[in-house]
Amino acid sequence: MPTFDIVSKVDAQTLDNAINNAKKEILNRYDFNGSNSTIELDKKTNTVTIVTEDDMRLKAITDSIISRMMKQSLDPNSLDFGKEHAASGNMIRKEIKVKEGIDKEAAKKIVAKIKDSKLKVQASMMDDQVRVQSKNIDDLQKVISLCRSEDFGQPLQFINMRN
Repeated sequence: MPTFDIVSKVDAQTLDNAINNAKKEILNRYDFNGSNSTIELDKKTNTVTIVTEDDMRLKAITDSIISRMMKQSLDPNSLDFGKEHAASGNMIRKEIKVKEGIDKEAAKKIVAKIKDSKLKVQASMMDDQVRVQSKNIDDLQKVISLCRSEDFGQPLQFINMRN
């Protein structure tokens, strides 16, 4: 029986390249001359930590990260922007979490959307992914196009297509 999985993953190396390019861009900008701004990527916890002096620079850094991610073909919807926190002195700290895997609410929305489409497929949640099964591979391709046309708040990838 043909199956495939719907997942939400971010390539760690591509994300690292995007963050490093954003760092280089910030270092070379004139408005950041003499600034103590830092951008750090923690690969274990999948968080990007930004420390800078004011809101204007924080906005410029986040815009730079988003643009670099888009140039690296990464979806910026995979970033979860938290709130700013006061760091030592007059510095501002912001932690941005990188979403990995499909959360339960998004998985429920995906399964409900697939069931509402009346296609002859079975969709089931498995940990942080959704598995779709059907007797006909054309129905699986219709499910992929259906999921691409909707916005579930996360970037989706379709992997492990098997006959």
